[in-house]
Amino acid sequence: MAWLREIAIILGVAIVLSFLIKTFLFKAFYIPSESMVPTLEENDRIFVNLFIPRNFPLHRGDVVVFKDTKGWLPPAPPASTNPVTDVLEFIGLLPDTSQQHLIKRVIGLPGDHVVCCDAGGHLTVNGQALTEPYVNPAEVPRVVPFDVTVPEGDIWVMGDNRNHSADSRYHEALQPGSGFVSLGDVEGQAAVIAWPLNRIRTLDSYPDTFKNVPAPK
Repeated sequence: MAWLREIAIILGVAIVLSFLIKTFLFKAFYIPSESMVPTLEENDRIFVNLFIPRNFPLHRGDVVVFKDTKGWLPPAPPASTNPVTDVLEFIGLLPDTSQQHLIKRVIGLPGDHVVCCDAGGHLTVNGQALTEPYVNPAEVPRVVPFDVTVPEGDIWVMGDNRNHSADSRYHEALQPGSGFVSLGDVEGQAAVIAWPLNRIRTLDSYPDTFKNVPAPK
């Protein structure tokens, strides 16, 4: 009985710690699409840093997970009712599938003037052309013209797999003003690929790509 009691205590502590980590520190998500190839592959599992932007600011180049409050995604199919899966998701031992989420890279912060494209086919942010090493090299990105200034409290996001990402560009083209993502919808910064094992790594924000971008006017 003492041995069983000790095992029960260890399991209880592990569950509480997992729940606290998932609530305040890191949260697990899975990647449902190819929109972030080659940075993220479909069905990758990632951990998201919940301190950003809750306690620390976002930066251009950060990969972020955000809630789909603007209907960018098609309606979700009815969720399966599996009590075991629900419990494991609740305590943080399985990736969250309870809400519709998207994952993209931050290109523009509040106040930034983001334009596609200059004469060389590059995005510009506040007049500075970007060389983007994270964009999928397997395809030449289609030019989707836009010229936006990011409102206060919002961000402009794009997928690394440009030809296969219905991101801010796509929704701005459908309805002007609908391509921005509210900072309040951002769950956190994608920090680590945790699964599969052969892809475990930290995710790069490519600060050198944005280091010469001037402050917005």
